[in-house]
Amino acid sequence: MKRYFVRTLFLGWLFLLVAGAAHAQTDILGAVRSALRNGSSRELSQYFAPTVEIGFDGDRQSYNSTQAEIVMKDIFAKNAPSTFEFIHQGQSGEGIQYAIGRYTGRGGAYRVFVKLKPTRGAPLIDTLEFTKE
Repeated sequence: MKRYFVRTLFLGWLFLLVAGAAHAQTDILGAVRSALRNGSSRELSQYFAPTVEIGFDGDRQSYNSTQAEIVMKDIFAKNAPSTFEFIHQGQSGEGIQYAIGRYTGRGGAYRVFVKLKPTRGAPLIDTLEFTKE
């Protein structure tokens, strides 16, 4: 009876741990969606990894998180968002989370690819790519 109770307690704890991690990842994508929808580079930069690859209209470069915030501020200034929504989300076998969205701004519509990599225990934005539709 004691073994059954300990096993049940352990499995319950494990379930809560996994469910909490999945919820935290969903919250990060929700915050990223909100930042892109509002055109807030400051809000978005809270979720940048130490090095971020940003692509816009075929120009792709790696930046540190501070530079990436400035680049995103410039993108939002030149192409302010009117709408943004994720249309697909997923996760690779290695735990790399990604999302694909549609960003509509002054300059037209863009397909947005966001890749989150686990960094220091939390998924952070590793890649952010805007492709003109």
